[in-house]
Amino acid sequence: MRIAALQMCSGTQPEPNLSALDALVAEAAKQGAQYVLSPEVTVVFAENREGLRGVAGPWDGNPAIARAVEIARSNAVTLHLGSLAVALPDGRFANRSVVFRPDGSIATSYDKIHLFDATLPGVRAYRESETYKGGDAAVVTDAPGFTLGLTICYDLRFPALYRVLAEAGAQVISVPAAFTVPTGEAHWEVLLRARAIETGCFIVAAAQGGTHDNGRMTYGHSMIVDPWGKIIAKIDGDAAGVLVTEIDLGAVTDARGRVPALANSRHFSLSVNDASAS
Repeated sequence: MRIAALQMCSGTQPEPNLSALDALVAEAAKQGAQYVLSPEVTVVFAENREGLRGVAGPWDGNPAIARAVEIARSNAVTLHLGSLAVALPDGRFANRSVVFRPDGSIATSYDKIHLFDATLPGVRAYRESETYKGGDAAVVTDAPGFTLGLTICYDLRFPALYRVLAEAGAQVISVPAAFTVPTGEAHWEVLLRARAIETGCFIVAAAQGGTHDNGRMTYGHSMIVDPWGKIIAKIDGDAAGVLVTEIDLGAVTDARGRVPALANSRHFSLSVNDASAS
């Protein structure tokens, strides 16, 4: 089984991004990839609602979805569009990940659950909840030869979601992302490896990288991590590119057998001791 992660530097207009996606998917397919993951906000990398209005449409009749169908079909791959913004009736957007089968049909979609509302030292505040509406459902689906769990970017910091996906049968978990440079330098690799180790899953992480049209900078360093926490493929930098590697799903069974953390997990109650009560 050969899988691919694409690294991109998406801009604020859909057409150049979709053309770049088309070329990168074709390269991945040429290298034998059967499953191809693109980064978060592949189609349009905008900062807020104003930047998305006019370039991000609703789900029905969405031209970016139609283009992705063509790309999947023409390359005969399972194309996992890391995410695109989908206009909602309340004026906000869903940050939606979509999996296309090789015939172009849609296998499933997932709306990013955890929204990045944070203020980083030396960097302006991020308020995704002002633009996006968070999802409320975890998603697992069949991909070519494996079971896939879906996450997006900031979800990476919430291990409970990853455990749920693994317990539901995921063998590979996707992490399309647009990590900031400061958080990427500090946490990207260690979080990806931790999620792999905790779940006994392959983690495939496709990242945005470089300086974007809107002035934002993203970390890049797309990578694929095996269930033992070993990085088996990596783009060492923020340049656009294609990362392809072969995975052996036997490694999932092996890792979970060596350290059966999923099987050993127990439910428990929490007692908060109150010193004043004594």
